[in-house]
Amino acid sequence: MLSRKDSEQREYEILSKDAAKAAESKGRRHAEEKCAFRTDFQRDRDRIIHSKALRRLMHKTQVFIAPEEDHFRTRLTHTLEVAQIARSIARALRLNEDLAEAVAMGHDLGHTPFGHAGESALAAKHPGGFRHNVQSLRVADVLETSGARRGMNLTEEVRDGILNHTGPALPITLEGRVVKTADRIAYVNHDIDDALRGGIITEADLPRSAIALLGGATSKRIDSLIRDMIETSDGTGDIRQSDACRDAMNGLRTFLFDVVYFSGRVSAGAERYEIGRAIPALYDFYMENPGQLPDEYQELARAYGLAETVKDHIAGMTDRYAWDTYEKIRKR
Repeated sequence: MLSRKDSEQREYEILSKDAAKAAESKGRRHAEEKCAFRTDFQRDRDRIIHSKALRRLMHKTQVFIAPEEDHFRTRLTHTLEVAQIARSIARALRLNEDLAEAVAMGHDLGHTPFGHAGESALAAKHPGGFRHNVQSLRVADVLETSGARRGMNLTEEVRDGILNHTGPALPITLEGRVVKTADRIAYVNHDIDDALRGGIITEADLPRSAIALLGGATSKRIDSLIRDMIETSDGTGDIRQSDACRDAMNGLRTFLFDVVYFSGRVSAGAERYEIGRAIPALYDFYMENPGQLPDEYQELARAYGLAETVKDHIAGMTDRYAWDTYEKIRKR
């Protein structure tokens, strides 16, 4: 039998001195009895995997809104791909794979329906704007419930990695920093793959210098970036990319924003679903009719205010649920 204490001891024997150790975690916001068999980071990963918020990502847009093709990514498949990349890098650098996986599985829990278009619409409507990383942490801390417990009560290391997986701040752990770059490696390459599949771009459109350095195939580019991160970070006590690979990856990211994310094919889906009208209409409806919020949100509205709760409800919707609800209120 492998106990939690055995697993914690193994971390000291196997992992790098720079790796986060479960036994040294900064702990949870609310004290609780430890699991007999799982480390705290393993337990966090399991809580996220079993959450309703993670399941909803199956029906949330990554790039294409309501795709008719079966093989386009969703937020859930993107999350799985980030976790795989993060674990590969963490394993090679002898970092804590459990922590990296937990952060990766939780990093996008707060994403809105309808992808970039939905996030932009909610950010424009809600006072103070909207950032999906902040919302992801709010899902973990407040919105996800299990029985009488509100929030997942995750460890500080996982919470920090979720919050700082995007934006200027660096996560406090190397594992969190791995996820921060793994997220970009995943979406840059997989969104290119989906855009090629969807006919938005051709391979000839891709920036030549980046392709020459990283490779033409999606798998080759991902492999090049993972290898570069491992080799450049090894022995430094930090997570790094070479200047050449970082610039190539960022060049592909800029290309996506310029050519793909707001292209005619993707925005056509947004227009079909009237995202620019649907999200504001949902927001106004619940602000004017708070009694129509689901029962579970009534208590939240009293505790956090109506606007914050309306934002929470809309951000948590799947594409399908958001559209169906919009259609119902439009017919009133």
